[in-house]
Amino acid sequence: RGRGIRYITLCHSKCNHICDSSFDEHRTWHGLSPFGTDLVAAMNDMGMVIDVSHVSDETFYQVIERSRTPVVATHSGCRHFTPGFERNMSDEMIGALAAKGGVIQINFGSIFLKAGVAAQFQAFKRQLEQEIAAKGLAGADKEAYADARWKQGRFDRARVGDVADHIDHVVRLAGIDHVGLGSDFDGVANLPVGLEDVSCYPNLIAELLRRGYTPPDIGKVAGGNFLRVWRRIIDEAGN
Repeated sequence: RGRGIRYITLCHSKCNHICDSSFDEHRTWHGLSPFGTDLVAAMNDMGMVIDVSHVSDETFYQVIERSRTPVVATHSGCRHFTPGFERNMSDEMIGALAAKGGVIQINFGSIFLKAGVAAQFQAFKRQLEQEIAAKGLAGADKEAYADARWKQGRFDRARVGDVADHIDHVVRLAGIDHVGLGSDFDGVANLPVGLEDVSCYPNLIAELLRRGYTPPDIGKVAGGNFLRVWRRIIDEAGN
């Protein structure tokens, strides 16, 4: 924390020494590792934000149970729209996150927004795994091949309204105080038509206004909710 680190995403696409990942079929810990359990407590003590995007369902519920402060999903979506895509959060998880005082920030990646695109992604992922196995690739060769193939992948694109649909869904489940924007501009390739970069944010704001969101509502979604939770986590540090 003294070096300026204010939040930690507990894992990425593979299980690590902290916890299991939603993208990894091999679940090492069935949730948090012993070190991960200690890390949650230490982050609470230091006033650091715990990010539950990418984690497995088991990990999520263990974090919710053990954390003394709210947690945040910085770039996820609603599994309601993408059944079977564990990287997104179920209605039950969103409810638990909100009950803890946290926020889910909606990822703009098209695979997070629409079932058809998520299915394309999963099919490509299975095909890639088969190719890697057939070629007997491992280590750096496996990573290089996978990176090159992912760049060749072609998936359909969502629309601005799809992002707003996810926001609507969270609001219906948990209220306006528990949703935000987690664009993932630097992490996903297939962004929605009309939301290709930060200059396109007015398109999303216009869609929310069209749906009846008020300027104070939009202020919460566009950063106010995250800042409120962040301040609470800092204020409760060590308690």
